[in-house]
Amino acid sequence: MDRNETIDAHSDWIARADRLKFPSWTGDGATFAVTSPRDGQVLTRVPAAGTDHVDRAVAAAREAFDHGPWPRMPAVERREVLLRLASLLDAHRTELALLVSLEMGMPITEAYNSEVPGTAACFRWYAELADKLVDESPQTNDDALALVTRDPAGVVGAVVPWNFPLLMAAWKLAPALAVGCTVVLKPAEQSPLSALRLAELATESGLPHGVLTVVTGDGLAGRALGRHPGVDVLAFTGSTEVGRAFAGYAAESNLKRVWLELGGKSANIILPDAPDLDVAADTAAWGICYNSGQMCTAPSRLLVHRAVADEVVDRVITSASAQVGGDPLDPATTMGPMVSAAQRARVQRHIDVGIDEGARLRHGADQPSFAGGHYVKPVVFDQVTADMRIAREEIFGPVLSVLVFDDANEAIDLANNSEYGLAAAVWTRDLATAHRMSRRLHVGTVWVNCYEEGDLSVPFGGVKQSGYGRDKSRHAIDKYTDLKTVWMGLR
Repeated sequence: MDRNETIDAHSDWIARADRLKFPSWTGDGATFAVTSPRDGQVLTRVPAAGTDHVDRAVAAAREAFDHGPWPRMPAVERREVLLRLASLLDAHRTELALLVSLEMGMPITEAYNSEVPGTAACFRWYAELADKLVDESPQTNDDALALVTRDPAGVVGAVVPWNFPLLMAAWKLAPALAVGCTVVLKPAEQSPLSALRLAELATESGLPHGVLTVVTGDGLAGRALGRHPGVDVLAFTGSTEVGRAFAGYAAESNLKRVWLELGGKSANIILPDAPDLDVAADTAAWGICYNSGQMCTAPSRLLVHRAVADEVVDRVITSASAQVGGDPLDPATTMGPMVSAAQRARVQRHIDVGIDEGARLRHGADQPSFAGGHYVKPVVFDQVTADMRIAREEIFGPVLSVLVFDDANEAIDLANNSEYGLAAAVWTRDLATAHRMSRRLHVGTVWVNCYEEGDLSVPFGGVKQSGYGRDKSRHAIDKYTDLKTVWMGLR
């Protein structure tokens, strides 16, 4: 499927939004409103899950795992179900893109051309892997046979964020389901609609009852899932603060394994011999503006060699100025709103702190007024020092901090001077420099002369307070399987 095709005009997407009918997701209990960050309007209401809802969801998942067909199904049959789900995601691409754009403000072009096709591709990739995993039979003496098998780990609790609501869910769901686990998914309270629709399509694809359940709610539901003794594995993407809480929930309950993909403060290092300084600068601007900066790998620290700093920063400002902010349902929009008023306020506080601490605000002083939507223009600070909060704290918005260095060693020290370790980039023509710097950067991913590149065949995750464990690739399977050794005496 073409991931970059031209999509309909603004008026067509507005008309689709006006016709959108939400299924009856509310039930009989307490509910909460889902509001759109594009204009602050209430879209619908969904259940506010409490401990009892989580108990029922986990009980259904446990029953489906202990007694249902899914874990016992031949892998080739699980593959076919997940392939049908991928096809349904493709078939409902317009509807799902509209839900994502409405609930969290992603520009419709990105939702349609990237988020939804990427989600379908993820399910398709793990579906094709499902029947290609092999067990081991280590060599032993003639009197014994050893088998090492990968068994599904059991009931998985998946708690995912709002910034890429479908794709982050797929990164957890697809490998867990492919190996035969059952899953209780808790989406962020800001973006539950696409997850609920995903679950409906999963049922339509043939996923048995209880294999995938969605519980919608706030931190109460997440805490109940984290503490639940019936959950065997907890997979979380979100803030470091909440990740710490989930690690604590596991310790308080059944010592379930907790896999964490957390925050980032990624360093984007531009050396004077970068292959093309304009491309490097444009990519830096794109990276901090993509999804309005609401991305854990956002290159929020731009480290530039002093010899080219002025040139690069000027180009970054020019490129950031060209971003088109506005209604996410307008195909021309490249930057939608912050997901909520609270997130917009958080970004504004960091802008104010940057000014107070003495950084120079080069771009973004003329922030828009906010009558309904939660919009922020790109912000560029230079004359930033490593001790400033805007250089240390994850802002999760389009705020770029520029730091200057004099040699590669200083750049490495600046980059590694962070509690986070998710990603980084190096721009240089010199292969030896690229290799040496990449090896010394204490992060999970290093991009060389590019940013945010990769596909499902490579792992994704971080070190330090960016978490542990890996999403994507074959390595994600490790999180949802147990190694079992069977030793058979043959005498």
